[in-house]
Amino acid sequence: MMDQAWAPVAEAVASGRIPGAVLGVLHADGSREVRATGLAQREPEQVPMRRETWFDLASLTKVVFTTTAILGLVEEGRIALDDPLMVAIPDLRQYDVANAAERKLTFRQCLSHQTHLPAVEPLYTYGQSPETLRAFVLQREWRAGPPVYSDNNFILLGIAIERLTGQPLGELTPEGFSFGADPAISAATERCAWRGRVMRGTVHDENAFALGGASGHAGLFGPADALLDFAAALIAGRVLAPESVAALRTRHSATRGLGWEIAYPGWSGGDTCALGVIGHTGFTGTGLWIDLDAGRAWTLLTNRVHPSRFTDSGIVALRRDVGAALNG
Repeated sequence: MMDQAWAPVAEAVASGRIPGAVLGVLHADGSREVRATGLAQREPEQVPMRRETWFDLASLTKVVFTTTAILGLVEEGRIALDDPLMVAIPDLRQYDVANAAERKLTFRQCLSHQTHLPAVEPLYTYGQSPETLRAFVLQREWRAGPPVYSDNNFILLGIAIERLTGQPLGELTPEGFSFGADPAISAATERCAWRGRVMRGTVHDENAFALGGASGHAGLFGPADALLDFAAALIAGRVLAPESVAALRTRHSATRGLGWEIAYPGWSGGDTCALGVIGHTGFTGTGLWIDLDAGRAWTLLTNRVHPSRFTDSGIVALRRDVGAALNG
């Protein structure tokens, strides 16, 4: 099974479509296999990829960190999923308390991407003061639209976590992860035109960077084994209570539960997955998929945006091919 899944990964690296990759598989008996190939950095000098390489996990932050943290606060009785965000952020749209649609948004709606907020906003172009940008996010009258997958939902959730815990996100990271990482052990991402350098150990996402490096939507770093450890703990019930895990798997749209995607035809985990499998991907080339019923998981980590996002990496097909091989 691992050999069949590894073949398209090795070919993608050998052909130069992606610089390097790590594939990790957690089996139902608790054993795991992890393989690495290619380069963690292609330029300005070459650095080999290793099993221990840390990756900018990008939007895996949304599920590994933010979704888990919110559900943990629900379990503690601090909030309810159908509470409005304003119970944690009373100053949300504070200058229009009677009419602001944002004041009615709930934790459940943000987690499941069922809000009117746009997919993304170039917050970093408005300045680089994290405190001012957070205030801007809270007071902005967001243009209304149909529900879409939105970074802004999770930026708001990250602010809510900070308010509820009284701690900055950077001090709340789960075991095995961090916001930012040692460049010497990290995979490089893009040569950023805005920052004028190859990003390595510093968050690739411009908005997360401008918000101080830690946000509810991006900024978390970690290696493949940390993701497999997280998956194993989630499967074993050590991360969330059974009712929270059940909530993760309750569909709020054709493709999503709370935070996570749930298997559907054409999704990133491949079409041979059982319908209850959950997963998520990250823009930098990362992904994690968990079969809670079978007690299995796999993670594919690549630096497909290095040195540029503007290339045809084939990451969509690669993810699906790996998933199909592992579940066929």
